[in-house]
Amino acid sequence: MGYVRLLRRRRVLALWGAQGLSVFGDRLYAMAIMWLAWEKSGAAAMGLVAVAESVPYIVMGTVGRRLMDRFASLRALAAVDASRIVLVALLPVAWGTFGTPGMLVLAVAVGAAGAVFDPNLGALVPDLVRPGEVQAVYGLMDLTGRVARIAGPGTAGVLLAVMPQSALFWLDAATFAVSAAVLARLGRGAHKNAPTGKRPAAPETLGARVLLRSHPATGAAIGVHGVGIFAQAVSFALPALLAARFHAGAGTYGLILATTGAGALAGNLLAGHVRLPSRLPAAYCAVWAASGLLLALNGLAGSLPVLLAVAAASGFIAPFCGVTLQTHLAGFPAGPRRRLMSLDLTVIRTAGTASMLVVPVVAAGSPTAGFLAGGLGTVAVAGVGTAAAWWWTRDEGLRVPQPEHALSRD
Repeated sequence: MGYVRLLRRRRVLALWGAQGLSVFGDRLYAMAIMWLAWEKSGAAAMGLVAVAESVPYIVMGTVGRRLMDRFASLRALAAVDASRIVLVALLPVAWGTFGTPGMLVLAVAVGAAGAVFDPNLGALVPDLVRPGEVQAVYGLMDLTGRVARIAGPGTAGVLLAVMPQSALFWLDAATFAVSAAVLARLGRGAHKNAPTGKRPAAPETLGARVLLRSHPATGAAIGVHGVGIFAQAVSFALPALLAARFHAGAGTYGLILATTGAGALAGNLLAGHVRLPSRLPAAYCAVWAASGLLLALNGLAGSLPVLLAVAAASGFIAPFCGVTLQTHLAGFPAGPRRRLMSLDLTVIRTAGTASMLVVPVVAAGSPTAGFLAGGLGTVAVAGVGTAAAWWWTRDEGLRVPQPEHALSRD
């Protein structure tokens, strides 16, 4: 019911609908560009595309603080989405004209736009709701992404059967057009009240290093996030585990993915509404410890029903990871919030890119050992993070952090 109440507000409904469409378009884009890379240049090009899209996040989060701050408003983000309309629409043309180098240049540009857009939007979302609704609004946004992950690839596969690949890029460009229009409209309405329209106060210009020294528990949570993402890459070796242990094929793999998705949808309904513990960084690390334990259990499962139960449980707790950390970061003022969200994206993109180059290949040779190592390693690091975060927050007020203001109360 919390989601329903939020969606009764025009501003939240407009943003949620536009971003839902945009995220769905992104899934079409991801499917289309990977398929095009495979068709034109093989598996090596697919890896290059993945790296090209991640590098801008790493660079922007490391040295792009001033540029990031220039887009800290809804109206500025509308301009970013407007640029992505052109970039995405031109991708198939660039590949046809300039080959792989031309495609990689535009993929980097699309990644750079996303690196500016994602943390800024994440930092602005809490200002659209009342302080007590921050957890629910992040749960709502998390739900959007999970639905898109389930529906996007299947839809892309169907569309590829009836239309040319370039049409998927044009559809994605159209979703960015809708998002840009909605953000521009919301930005006009919020311009007078939004603190992002003013020069940030001196405390908000603090760099990530200073913020982490002042809030080590938050740093522990972000570090655990990176380790968890790195270890999760072992899940790409699941087909090898299924073949080696159960002599199962693509159908079983698809069933496990569907079970994980169903568990994630069920978990989201609780993650957006259940009362979170007071010490959120410690709670977040503990959730990752549970996720690591489930990852290790994949390597020990002796039957398909057990493996399906583990998949459902893994999906169920996944939304708690996203919603818990986002709710915690929302408790910071706008500038530090944006800085920390950008740092988190930098960490997970770096970890994800590095892991994709190493972990799946190694784990495929011995999937059981790979799942055990990845899962138990996550448990160990997350356990240390939980204890450290608990210790560092022992003297803080026992409350869930909330933003200091809201752009809209309607």
